[in-house]
Amino acid sequence: MNDWENPAFIGRGRSRGHAYFFPYPDEASARNFDRTASPWFKLLNGNWKFHYAPTPAEASFDCNTTIPVPSNWQMHGFGKPHYTNVQYPFPVDPPRVPTENPTGTYVRDFFIGDDWDGMQIRLNFEGVDSAFYVWINGQEIGFSKGSRLPHEFDITDHVRPGQNTIAVRVMQWSDGTYLEDQDMWWLSGIFRDVYLLAHPATHIADIHVHAPATGKLKITTTLAGNTTGYKVTTKLLDHTGRVVKPQPPRLWSAEDPYLYTLLVTLKDAAGKVVEVIPQRVGFRTIEIHGDRFLVNGVAIKIKGVNRHESHPDLGRAVPVEAMIKDLVLMKQHNINAVRTSHYPNDPRFYDLCDYYGLYVIDECDLETHGFCHLKDWAGNPTEDPRWEAACVDRMERMIHRDRNHACIILWSLGNEAHFGCNHLAMAARARALDASRPIHYEGDQELKTADVFSQMYTHLDKVIEFGKQTGKPFILCEYAHAMGNGPGGLLEYWEEAICKYDRLMGGCIWEWCDHGLRQHTADGREYFAYGGDFGDVPNDGNFVCDGLVFPDRQPSPGLTEYKKIIEPVKVEKVGDQYRLTNRYDFSNLDNLHLSWNVTVAGTITKSGTTKLPAIPARKSKLISIPFEKTASGGYLNLNFTLASDTPWATRGHEVAWAQFELPSRRSDIPVATGPALTLTVSGNALDITGQNFAITFDKIRAVLTGWQHEGVALLQTGPRLNLWRATTDNDRASWGGQQYAKQWRDAKLDLLQHRTDSVTAEQLDAGTVRIIAKTRVAPPVTEMGFACESIYTITGAGQIHLEVHGIPHGPLPATLPRLGLQFTMPVAFDQVQWFGRGPGEAYRDTKQAQRFGLWRATVDELFTNYIFPQENGNRTDVSWVRLADLSGRGISCAGLPNFSAHRYTTLDLEAARHTTDLVKHDFITVSLDHGHNGIGSGSCGPGPIERYQLKPAEFRFAVEMRPLTTG
Repeated sequence: MNDWENPAFIGRGRSRGHAYFFPYPDEASARNFDRTASPWFKLLNGNWKFHYAPTPAEASFDCNTTIPVPSNWQMHGFGKPHYTNVQYPFPVDPPRVPTENPTGTYVRDFFIGDDWDGMQIRLNFEGVDSAFYVWINGQEIGFSKGSRLPHEFDITDHVRPGQNTIAVRVMQWSDGTYLEDQDMWWLSGIFRDVYLLAHPATHIADIHVHAPATGKLKITTTLAGNTTGYKVTTKLLDHTGRVVKPQPPRLWSAEDPYLYTLLVTLKDAAGKVVEVIPQRVGFRTIEIHGDRFLVNGVAIKIKGVNRHESHPDLGRAVPVEAMIKDLVLMKQHNINAVRTSHYPNDPRFYDLCDYYGLYVIDECDLETHGFCHLKDWAGNPTEDPRWEAACVDRMERMIHRDRNHACIILWSLGNEAHFGCNHLAMAARARALDASRPIHYEGDQELKTADVFSQMYTHLDKVIEFGKQTGKPFILCEYAHAMGNGPGGLLEYWEEAICKYDRLMGGCIWEWCDHGLRQHTADGREYFAYGGDFGDVPNDGNFVCDGLVFPDRQPSPGLTEYKKIIEPVKVEKVGDQYRLTNRYDFSNLDNLHLSWNVTVAGTITKSGTTKLPAIPARKSKLISIPFEKTASGGYLNLNFTLASDTPWATRGHEVAWAQFELPSRRSDIPVATGPALTLTVSGNALDITGQNFAITFDKIRAVLTGWQHEGVALLQTGPRLNLWRATTDNDRASWGGQQYAKQWRDAKLDLLQHRTDSVTAEQLDAGTVRIIAKTRVAPPVTEMGFACESIYTITGAGQIHLEVHGIPHGPLPATLPRLGLQFTMPVAFDQVQWFGRGPGEAYRDTKQAQRFGLWRATVDELFTNYIFPQENGNRTDVSWVRLADLSGRGISCAGLPNFSAHRYTTLDLEAARHTTDLVKHDFITVSLDHGHNGIGSGSCGPGPIERYQLKPAEFRFAVEMRPLTTG
């Protein structure tokens, strides 16, 4: 039996697990936590010699090229990236893997100085996918599995002063792969740091730090070597570097991530310092009381995300700078927690979470999701006692490495691995190693091991039901699937459920980032690849692109929405005052500054600042804003910004905001009809001419075919009823049986045909013409359709008032994609101005992050460039929109609450699979919509809740269109 196909064989020559730390020869070098400052640290990253073979039997130490370490070899042209979500990419026959098992052999030389003579030397691998052997100077020293776990080998007896050679042979597939079926790219190789550590012959082998909120610090050290006469001393320093005197500690939380420095010093019998180990310490306690999950005695709310390790150019070899960028973005968007889906992350990630302040659900490298395709999960390793050692080993190594981190609040037994006897063994081992943290596992719905009740993508109604019940604390470990355009419906999850019930801990959005890999077309255009783009079969397409940020970490509209929903200050109008509710779990609002302004028609007319009262966490107070009301109305805007710099944002960064419409005294102004009009019937056309404009209406097709103003053509094709949108990822999915896109396509809503029943025209007076068109708008195949009446009222001032009335009949689908008008304009009219919500994209269930105001953008700037093209760019709650050229000529439209404008047609967006498939037209497609079906998160969760669904029913709407002049 091959070592890599034997689940009972978990490794050879590997050292026992321990905390993540680096040894230093003295206190001065240890204080800064800079591993490169230690003479006992040697990084082996860099270019290694490399040989790639299709099978282990054909592997060779005769390396014919080089590869960077850390990296994934598929990202450097060896093999290809392969994406699957659930399914294994090879036959399921545990523990066997294919003969065609790509194998990479790495070789490099390294130098050992005389200063390491007599020391114990350890070789460390932080991450290798999936199983590997190691040789030093031609002698095998070990073998290991567990891709996202640490591997350490004692190589003291195998190295010599001077030049040495290390060789590593990595198999892409192993029995361990059956435990690593996570929703991500299959990428192989040495993808995290490799380094050497030298320890004194007698040294500290492990440190376990328990720092509860009581301040009673418990430090357990394990020594190695001849310990006779040796002594361990400790010193605790505050953030200024001063020794801490006995006193109540400043507690660590995500809101105040205060860290102490613990220096653990080993001295020999003569009192000489042998080595110093620094550890960062955050004092905090995790408890469960009844149905509440407590940190430092407070029931917190998890405002979290799931995060895979992913980089658009480097695959899973994520540099620390990219980790920092992720965490800074999270903090700037009010996110306070990360679930390390679905494996332990790079160890430096936890240092950063300690520092920046994010709660962490640390997840074991265990997922066997592909067994769900077998009847009753047949052969699932978590239910097979022969795999117990492998499962427990993964849990044990994670906890040994990570248990000193303040940020970790839950241990997770893995993800989507059903439930079996090995989970019981894992939980027992976890509690033996660290009883200070509860255990999470979503697959344990009977709570045999889990201390919290966890579910994924639970419908809002069910979450509310759980909130009303008693039981263990409830967490949505995944919800609100952020794939493509979305997620929608976040407001209701928080306002109607999570904030309302103590039992509800909150949850983690799926997920943080799109995993698209940056590629270029032959002509140099950039795009992001997903499953299938590398010829990888089977694959799960663009399901790997389901994040709140795009692969290059540009925030999506979904992240902006999430920030608004989970902001820490809620404001409500109460009479002439405003109730501020502090939604922090611990903090007073003294870390924020409140400024306000009044805007009228987009212009600030008044502004000021107001001192925030001392509002404790979870409490409310009324305040007054000192401004005088005027008849002009407008909006009162409240902005809550950081009062001082933080590690993740500078003073003035906006944390929360609120907006309130101010009443105004409005009077109806009669609309002047303007100069006289001429109505002429010319065959099948109706021509209406005025003082400086001409309109042509096609009687056969019942549509405007021409509109010129001051000699300039304003339209290319006139408004027609439109029910179709380019389907979103959420529309297309079949989760929960919704299958919106399928319902809409089955109803042929993308193939609407327009039949003209009658067109009549009359001149009501000298300055007014009315055209009434009766049509039937219907798809082919079925008898379903809409009987419509469109009334065009054209005035001598050049205005077109269009009222549309429709009555549905026949077998209707449960919902419609959209309902409105669509027309095209010349490409020059690409300067857009509107009053309504903005500046960003918004739909009926994704609009909370957008303020009311006067906004400007180009048509290209309205476009949201989703990795997989789809419906995008809508602006909602709009009073009016203007599309003009650079000189100011164009059209103003008022009356419909939604608009979008694209250089692409709806069908272009529907047909495209990548952004590079889209080719800009020489016209602009404008959509003015009465309604849209909600966005929801149906790509892997509930669709839009009922109040946001666009039901087919009788409708009536109107739009006022008028030309813009340059005068």
